[in-house]
Amino acid sequence: MIDRRQFVSGSVAAIATLGLAACGGSSSSSSSDSSSSTATTSPDAKTITVFAAASMTESLTKAGDQFKVANPSYELSFNFDSSGTLKTQIEEGADCDVFISAGQKQMNALDAEAEKDHEEGLDFIDHSTRFNILENKVTLCVPDGNPKGIESFDSLAEHLKTGDVLLCMGNSDVPVGQYTQKILAYYELDEDALASAGCITYGSNVKEVTTQVSEAAVDCGVIYKTDAFSASLTVVDEATKEMCGQVVYPAAVCKNAPQAEGAKAFLEFLKGSEASADFEEVGFTPLASA
Repeated sequence: MIDRRQFVSGSVAAIATLGLAACGGSSSSSSSDSSSSTATTSPDAKTITVFAAASMTESLTKAGDQFKVANPSYELSFNFDSSGTLKTQIEEGADCDVFISAGQKQMNALDAEAEKDHEEGLDFIDHSTRFNILENKVTLCVPDGNPKGIESFDSLAEHLKTGDVLLCMGNSDVPVGQYTQKILAYYELDEDALASAGCITYGSNVKEVTTQVSEAAVDCGVIYKTDAFSASLTVVDEATKEMCGQVVYPAAVCKNAPQAEGAKAFLEFLKGSEASADFEEVGFTPLASA
């Protein structure tokens, strides 16, 4: 069992170096120009640095390649990780032009004009550029063959009560982990007691949870619909709004963005039909339009 307090983040970064073909995210990776056969990037191209939730790795990288085709004067550098980790990196002064979080809490913490969750003294988000870009769903997934026969969240709750299942969930500072905590509370389950009993293990972001399910290291995991799609995992249930609320991704330009104009152009592009199709392909629901 991996204790939340002892879990060392980082395995996802190793997976992510496989690039576009991989399911994992990277804590710091520059996107390659997979569209080089149809577009030429200017030698004087300015680099837009994008910090985005790990669950967007595949779809945002694809949309980014399309953006570069239409805007050869810009290059993109992606940093995919948990929203909590990205928020901390921005807070500590990392250069970032665009931030896309998998939850409102992490964005709000950096936004001085946010109505809640704002951390005093933090003013890193250009509130005028902020909008909700996507909606995702929280799902319960199982490894091939579903050895424990888990059929739903109701079924999972019963297995957890009898202590005969190993669930993987995100850490408490990760949006997917926070949504899972709400699901456990919905079923009146004691997370700490279950973790101590060896029924719960943790991942530092959604990609790590996905990997543990894919490798059958656990009996089931709570991940996003999009990650289940990208990893070709079996989804046995989808959480309702009553169980964990809505999973909405906010996007914004950072106040001290080195490439503010480019960042705004990129976010505008992500509202368009091409990018929306990329998001829909993996299971996102676009919420904004150009």
